[in-house]
Amino acid sequence: MIICADLGSTWTKAALVREEDGDLVATSAVPTTVGTDVVHGLDRAVALLGPDARGASLRVCSSAGGGLRIAVLGHEQLVTADAGRRVALTAGGHVVHVAWGRLGTAAIAALRAARPDLLLFAGGTDGGDEETVLHNARRLATTRWRVPTVYAGNAVCAPAVREMLPGVTVCGNILPRLGVLDPAAARDALRAAFLHHVIGGRGLSRSRRFTRHVHAATPDAVLTAVTLLAAHRDLMVIDVGGATTDVYSAVTADPDRPRTTTGTLRCARTVEGDLGMRAGAPGIVAAARAERLLTDDDADRLEIAAAARAADPGSVPTTGRERAAEERLAGLALTVALRRHARHADPGGALRDLSAARLVVGSGGVLRHHGPAALHTALGDHAGAWPVPAGAVVTVDAAYVLAAAGLLAPDHPRAARRLLDRTSGT
Repeated sequence: MIICADLGSTWTKAALVREEDGDLVATSAVPTTVGTDVVHGLDRAVALLGPDARGASLRVCSSAGGGLRIAVLGHEQLVTADAGRRVALTAGGHVVHVAWGRLGTAAIAALRAARPDLLLFAGGTDGGDEETVLHNARRLATTRWRVPTVYAGNAVCAPAVREMLPGVTVCGNILPRLGVLDPAAARDALRAAFLHHVIGGRGLSRSRRFTRHVHAATPDAVLTAVTLLAAHRDLMVIDVGGATTDVYSAVTADPDRPRTTTGTLRCARTVEGDLGMRAGAPGIVAAARAERLLTDDDADRLEIAAAARAADPGSVPTTGRERAAEERLAGLALTVALRRHARHADPGGALRDLSAARLVVGSGGVLRHHGPAALHTALGDHAGAWPVPAGAVVTVDAAYVLAAAGLLAPDHPRAARRLLDRTSGT
């Protein structure tokens, strides 16, 4: 047996899975104990799985403490900086800052002010311009600011970057040549840096068990599950959390579409750090107002409900009015997140074509408890100018198996696939 646990910003979810056949034996969910030690909540979630969980191995993914904050430094705004941003998003990170060109004093200050956990340092195609990369490496070396750094730029510069930045992780170039986006090595390096540098340094737990059992950032685990689901179809996954709303899509590129200088990822992810059902609830109202999805009167009323949720993340709606506000906020979060994903997941301002998605999976407590109505509302957003899926199967990850399947996949891919098949309506 394997216990797969997801430590979210609000809730800790656990699933007991039989690795031989992917059978889901038991699930549990408890509030995340960020106020004391997250291991306390994790232990409670494991205990609620029952006696079958005794002796089971434990794998954990985490987005507690605000998730993984990544800053990106690239050569040019529309080429390597944009490529780095999209790779960082698919690596399970929330991109908090993007810089490009030669770093000056103001640019260094802006990087520091963003408070990233990790820096993805990209720049140039292999064998291309070296001057900007070497200049930026020198500037980073001479500043007193220290942040774990992954270098995924021009391979010719790698030895010099390694010499100037002791401790830097060097991996393959994310953009080895124009039109070819190769994110795999950088994603692996960011994942390893997250586990080594970040997860143990958040003050989330004093227990060594926590760092020993965490295998991934939660969005990274979910992306692994999305990749499995996307083996034979185009699809979307929308995860509404307490602090963020994440959108994943796997779509086949149109062969007639002009090729861009940074290429296109089949599996893409965007994270909206201002859209969440608890800490991010006020951001939903502000974003919906900006998208003209609310009248001023509606926005004023929802702002009160959103503020109450942000002030009390553990709150559960009990009245009809509270449930209606919950569903309204969820529908707005999903609508805005899908609009942004369609606009920004692909380079150059091109709308990502999501019309061919044949499966749409919703995740998050609000969908689990209130059903998929808010998701259907967002999928009917014909005013958003994005290509809406036609005839897609819509389902809700009611058992929270996406993250669990992502944790299983590296060592037990068949069990992970069967877990997804049996529990997500696929």
